[in-house]
Amino acid sequence: MDSQQSQAPKFRDEPPPAFVINDAQRGEEYLDEQPPQLESRLLSPSLAMGDNPSSDVATRGTPHNPFNFETQSISTSPVKSNIGQRRGHRYKHSSISTQHQIFLEPPPRPPPVLPASLPIPTLSEAWRSMEKDQRRRLYWSLCHLAVAVFIFFKSEGSLSAMALSHLVFFDAGSAAVCVIVEVLGNFEVWRRSSIRHPFGLERTEVLAGFAMSIFLLFGGFDLVSHNLKHFMETLGHHEPHHAHSHEHVSARSVELIAAAATISTLISAYGLRNHSRIAKVMSVSCLAVLPSVLSNPFHFLTLFFSAVVAVLPLFPITLYTWLDRLICAAIAAAMFGFGIRVVIAQGLMLLMSYGGTNGHSGVAAVLSEIEQDTAVIKIEESQFWQVHYGLCMANLKISVSRGYDEVALSKLRQRISSLIQNRLGEGYGVGGNIRWEVTSQFDAEAGL
Repeated sequence: MDSQQSQAPKFRDEPPPAFVINDAQRGEEYLDEQPPQLESRLLSPSLAMGDNPSSDVATRGTPHNPFNFETQSISTSPVKSNIGQRRGHRYKHSSISTQHQIFLEPPPRPPPVLPASLPIPTLSEAWRSMEKDQRRRLYWSLCHLAVAVFIFFKSEGSLSAMALSHLVFFDAGSAAVCVIVEVLGNFEVWRRSSIRHPFGLERTEVLAGFAMSIFLLFGGFDLVSHNLKHFMETLGHHEPHHAHSHEHVSARSVELIAAAATISTLISAYGLRNHSRIAKVMSVSCLAVLPSVLSNPFHFLTLFFSAVVAVLPLFPITLYTWLDRLICAAIAAAMFGFGIRVVIAQGLMLLMSYGGTNGHSGVAAVLSEIEQDTAVIKIEESQFWQVHYGLCMANLKISVSRGYDEVALSKLRQRISSLIQNRLGEGYGVGGNIRWEVTSQFDAEAGL
C-alpha cells in the first residue's frame, strides 16, 4: 500500500508553458473560432449600417481588435533625389585630387571694362532731360519748318521761289537734327562705348546726315523735272495735260518769300549752328575767306539765292521768265553737286573709310613723313578711317630697327600720334574738333 502510494505521480505547482503566436496567425485563428452567430451579426445590413449601435454595444461589450494596428505619421517634407548628380571626389581640395584632376576650374574673370549695353532714352525721358535753351531751339526748328512750308505754298507760279523752298526745307531738317543731337548728348549712351554700340550713338548723326544728302539729290532731280516740264509746255501750240498757273508772283510776295528765307537761315546759322558738322566733310576753299556764316556752303547757297530772288521782280516780264527758269536750274545744279559730295563723304564714314582733309593725298603725305624717321624701316600696314564727325582712327604696323628699348618706342609712338593729329586733325588753333586715336604696333624682328 505504501509502495503504491509512493509510486503515485506527484504534481508540482509549475506554470504552464508559454507559446508565442504571430499577430496575423492569431487573428486568423480568432476568426475561425467565432461562432456562426457572430458571423451572421457581422453580415447583417442593419448592424453594418449602424441602425441601433447602443444595443449592440450593450450586448457585446467592448469590441476586441484582432489586429495590432499602430498609427504612424508620414513625413511631408520633399524627398531630395540624387539621380543624375555627380558625387564628386571626397578629397577635392586635397593634394591627391590635385594630382589626378583632369578638368581644372577656370580662373576668376575680372569684371568687363565696357558694359554690355546702355539704356536708350525714350521720348518722355528725352523731353524731361531737355534744358530751357534746348527747348527754345526745338521750338525754333519747328518754326523754321513752318517757314519752309509757307514759302512752298506761296511760291506758286515762280520756279525760283519753289526751288528756294527746297533749300529752306533742307535747312529746317538740318536744324532739327542739331536739336536731336544736343538732346541725346544729355545721356551717357550717346558718347560712352559699350559692347553693343562700340562708338556710342554718335554714328546715328552720320546716318541722319546721309539721309539729308539724299534729300538734296532728290530735290535737285525734282527741280530739274519741274523746269523741263514748264519749258516743254512753252514749245509748240499744244495744250498742257495738267493745268499749271503761269501767272507771275507779285513783287510783294517775292520780297516776302526772300525775307522769310533770309531771316530763318540767319537765325538757324547763329542760334543752332546747323550744317556746321556736315560742312566739315566738304570744305570749299573759295568760301574760306568769307565770314563764318557765309563760309558754310549751305548757308551761302540759301542767302545768295534769296537775294537773287528778291531782285527778280525788278526785271521786265520777258526777261523775268527766263531768269526764273535759270535760277531754278542753278539751284537744282547746286543741290545736285553738293548732294553728291556729301553722299560720298558720309558714305565713306559709314563704310569705315577716310575721305577727310586732302583725302588720300593727305594720308600718303603723313605716311611718307613717318617713314623718314631714323627708327622706322618701313610701314607694313596702315588703316585710316573716320568713325563720325568728331573721331577718326589710325592703325599702323611699323617695322623698326633692333636696339630700341621701350622708352624710345614710346617716344616714337607719341611722335606718330602728334603728327597724325596735327596734319589730319587740323591741329591746334584752327578750330577743328576732330580727334584721332592712333594705334601703333612695332615689329623689331623685321629689321634684321
